[in-house]
Amino acid sequence: MATFIVSLCAMLALTTCSGLVCRKLQLPEVIGQILVGIVCGPALLNVLHSSDYISLFSDLGIIILMFLGGVGCDLQLLKKYSKAAIIIACMGVVFPVVVMGGVSLAFGFEPIPAAFIGVVFSATSVSISVAVLKEAGLLDSKEGVSILGAAVADDVIGVILLSVMCTLVNTGSVNVADLGLIILKQAAFFVGAVVVIVWIAPALMTLAGVLKAPSGIAVMAVIICLAMAWASDLAGLSYAVGAFFAGIAVSNSDYAEETDRYIEPVGDTLFVPVFFVGIGLNTTAVDDSRMIVFIVIMTILGVITKIVGCGLGGAMAGFGAASSVMIGAGMVPRGEMALITAQIGFNEHVLGNEYYSTIIFIISLVTLVAPLLLKLTIKRIPAQA
Repeated sequence: MATFIVSLCAMLALTTCSGLVCRKLQLPEVIGQILVGIVCGPALLNVLHSSDYISLFSDLGIIILMFLGGVGCDLQLLKKYSKAAIIIACMGVVFPVVVMGGVSLAFGFEPIPAAFIGVVFSATSVSISVAVLKEAGLLDSKEGVSILGAAVADDVIGVILLSVMCTLVNTGSVNVADLGLIILKQAAFFVGAVVVIVWIAPALMTLAGVLKAPSGIAVMAVIICLAMAWASDLAGLSYAVGAFFAGIAVSNSDYAEETDRYIEPVGDTLFVPVFFVGIGLNTTAVDDSRMIVFIVIMTILGVITKIVGCGLGGAMAGFGAASSVMIGAGMVPRGEMALITAQIGFNEHVLGNEYYSTIIFIISLVTLVAPLLLKLTIKRIPAQA
């Protein structure tokens, strides 16, 4: 525990300094936070290391970030662009699976591991984009809402693909009954989420307001957030999805602004910086020349496949060129979703240890590039308007 406290102090001090530098350079602060993890972690200086405590704080950082993303989201706008989000998500899954899986085959991977690598890079970790969009004040724009909605749909598709891959590895065939159960659990979660958004959360938040307990509004919001994160995890989805819908549920009450005012400082002060540093800490050095070529190509493709796939999806949904590119850039980050998928592949013996480390390195590089790309594409939106 003492080691964790010292590491936590170091992380917070370093991310504060990196944030200052990033603001001076007009870069998203998350870039500096991820770089702190890469520079101080196993990839370079090797003075900070991941641990169970850091993983726990990182998970809470994801939950808080996605919850605040939901609180700041316009529910009516999300409904309006739900069809666009599904189109964007589908296109953003197809391109990485086909292209990056095909390139993995060309590098000598067996068909199942190659297909699994494609599935890993079909994932989207929108929590990083949420941080950039909040910083730019575009979280509740039509592009921002479409990115958030597409990320949720992407998560659902990714879980189904992951289940198919795991059953193929374990049994050599797809278990239709197991797949049907997964889809049924996810459907039950979304039905429950609608009930919470429309009736339960507004009633609970009103009750908290009437009781006038100290910090009662914030406490009730956190309870709703953690309960829905737990429920989404039970359904086989990322807890980030549950946290996002919990945020939408709270935004449907009269206490959205008060909730944001209480919870955002806690996240930004403690948990969210640890999440971004943790991404960097998962990066390890690679010295195999063949793998370095693979890393460079896959990092480039990791960016291009989402920008092109989701960008085309945005264009198909009626967005202009600049907005479509911005949506594509917003779907580039892989972060925790890809890391979790890769970890499952490693545990199921789809990926060997040497390939697992390489995939983690690529995920970290793509995630590091993503906020910068999103900020560059954001600048084009006002000019187009």
